Amino acid sequence: MIERFSIEKARIAQKKIAEKVKEVDEIDFPLKYAAGVDVAYVDDKAVASAVVVDYPGLRVIESKTVVVDVQFPYIPTLLAFREVWPAYKAVKSLSTPYQVLFVDGNGRLHPFKAGFACHLGVILDKPTIGVAKKLLVGEVFQKRENLGVVVYRGEVLAYAIKLGERSRAIYVSVGHKVTLETALKLTISFTKKNSSIPEPLIQAHRIATRSRLEFLRSRNSS
Repeated sequence: MIERFSIEKARIAQKKIAEKVKEVDEIDFPLKYAAGVDVAYVDDKAVASAVVVDYPGLRVIESKTVVVDVQFPYIPTLLAFREVWPAYKAVKSLSTPYQVLFVDGNGRLHPFKAGFACHLGVILDKPTIGVAKKLLVGEVFQKRENLGVVVYRGEVLAYAIKLGERSRAIYVSVGHKVTLETALKLTISFTKKNSSIPEPLIQAHRIATRSRLEFLRSRNSS
């Protein structure tokens, strides 16, 4: 792990990333494939898994996993610097030409409008959607029973939506090259009935968790 992590430099980098984010739809429709990525940890190692699912079947057609050294410490609102490298490596190893990427984390819904989904989307230069399970910043204003908008500093930065019965809300925000309205529509389209999370993220999480356990067993047995 890097010994001297400069929060000041990281904030400068976040500002530059925020300036590069495009909140316009640059997605090659009609959609055939979407990717998802998730990162798990074993001590000083990051285990990142990326998957591609087809549409409308939502079946996994490709998955890749990488194990890399953890480069940065965990610091709230700077999570992207810890997760972007392993996530980047996993996603870049995919061979299927996916059209949109779902990220387990925030995009514009971030104190500096530069969450993990923005960071990864800008680096990959791909349409990217952030899907978070917890509200990082802002206040939710309900539009209807299962849908609300998240407002932070006077600006709508995300949707809060409950997709499955008895499920908690997820927070959908722009990562890169997508509008907030399209991000919401695609999140709904890629979520199975009675599920609360888009299928690419469910499958990426399952594979990352399984790969983490396999790595841990192999490490303990050696």
